[in-house]
Amino acid sequence: MKVNYNLVMEDIINNLETKPKLLLHACCGVCSSSVLERLIPYFDITVLFYNPNIYPASEYQKRLDVLKEYINKAALPVKILETDYRIKDFYQVVKGLENEKEGGLRCDKCYFLRLEETAKIAKEKGYDYFCTTLSVSPYKKATTLNEIGKRLEQQYQVKYLYSDFKKKEGYKRSNELAKKYGLYRQHYCGCEFSLNDTTVK
Repeated sequence: MKVNYNLVMEDIINNLETKPKLLLHACCGVCSSSVLERLIPYFDITVLFYNPNIYPASEYQKRLDVLKEYINKAALPVKILETDYRIKDFYQVVKGLENEKEGGLRCDKCYFLRLEETAKIAKEKGYDYFCTTLSVSPYKKATTLNEIGKRLEQQYQVKYLYSDFKKKEGYKRSNELAKKYGLYRQHYCGCEFSLNDTTVK
């Protein structure tokens, strides 16, 4: 039976007795917008920008800058945690999968890479939960993301916030917020291979 991860998240939120610390992996400002809007009332959020898949380095910096721009413009009560630009991390985990189609095994490996780093940092720094904004995109598989989250929750002993942020018009809302705040919207997922795929089309 297919799991409705939005309902799972709502159940978690409805049973919160405090405002837990959440480490939220963010891929960009636009995807973060509606997710942050939805979660801020319930969590003390630190946004983690760890995206070694993004190519080239100038695009990585642009997406980080836009994330900061949105948080500042919207005056959101969240912190940002940045990592170094470690593109070698990405190339190492997707080696041999360079010719995979977008949305295939290469992407799954990329999801795992970014979520595992989030789980590690959440464990090291004492966060109550970890999560990612990735499921807000209609091009990302919420089932895969949540299965990865469950595995890492067990491995690192930090709660994963199960979610499917595209539900309840989350993706539509992110577009509305991007327009409202004049945010840059990228035209490809992030990695060199997705850029090449977009260029070829």
